[in-house]
Amino acid sequence: MKKDVVVIGGVNMDIEGSPQSELIMRDSNPGVVSIRPGGVGRNIAHNLRILGMELSFITALGGDLYAAGLRDNCSALGMDMSMALTLPERRSSVYLYVNNEKGDMTVAVSDMDIVNCITPQFLAPLMDKINGFSAVVMDANLPEESIAFIAENCKVPLYADPVSTVKAKKLVPYLDKIHALKPNMIEAQAMTGEKEPEKAAGALVKAGVRRAFISLGSEGMLACDEKECIKLPCIPTDVVNTTGAGDASAAAVAWAGIQGFSLRESAQAAVMAGAITAQCSEANNPELAELTKYFN
Repeated sequence: MKKDVVVIGGVNMDIEGSPQSELIMRDSNPGVVSIRPGGVGRNIAHNLRILGMELSFITALGGDLYAAGLRDNCSALGMDMSMALTLPERRSSVYLYVNNEKGDMTVAVSDMDIVNCITPQFLAPLMDKINGFSAVVMDANLPEESIAFIAENCKVPLYADPVSTVKAKKLVPYLDKIHALKPNMIEAQAMTGEKEPEKAAGALVKAGVRRAFISLGSEGMLACDEKECIKLPCIPTDVVNTTGAGDASAAAVAWAGIQGFSLRESAQAAVMAGAITAQCSEANNPELAELTKYFN
């Protein structure tokens, strides 16, 4: 059985500003500005590489200085970037945000227009190659027509990350094409209208999702398929930064599914991945590789 995967989604250059003391609005605040690669698709791909997967990443890059840095970063991590789209005349995706003195995001600007260039017309010539992989992971940053095209033409197991409540709704018409989905509770509610986790998970499975993994934050995770519904508690951990924890869980769901793990094992992997990542100041924790030892 092949153990390779293609990820289709967004990559950002994340620019973070954090003040040294209390944030003063409408003023210049002394602090620290950091610039690092990010984006749901890229973070999932990075985590899958940490877990040892061979991987191709389909994304869109502009012609600016950020594009070179993003491509070099992905290539250095061992991602095959040969199917990525480069548009010299466009801006690469950038996510700019400012935290307050407690580390909580206060305001952000997301410039992700370039992801709309990942169109069905761009994807169509790649589908034969894409269907040669063990699985496909897509994020809901993609335009809806591209999500529809992938869902209708993908012949291998399809995994999806909803990204946000607004973008999650783009997945609803294609739930019966998705092998596994990992929303948080507010995303699950946006897709189903159900306010209770068990009902939301049941609605997702009834709509055709083979496996639904709903992150419940501090209450753990609910995992359901046609046969059973399992709730696993949150793993107590020293939280440093929750950014990227959901992306790590999504990567673990795909990794576990490709390995042929059971629903319970896949949920355990997802919960552990989120906890491991939350212990790190970065969005990707190299210690995630410990999962491969735990389950082997």
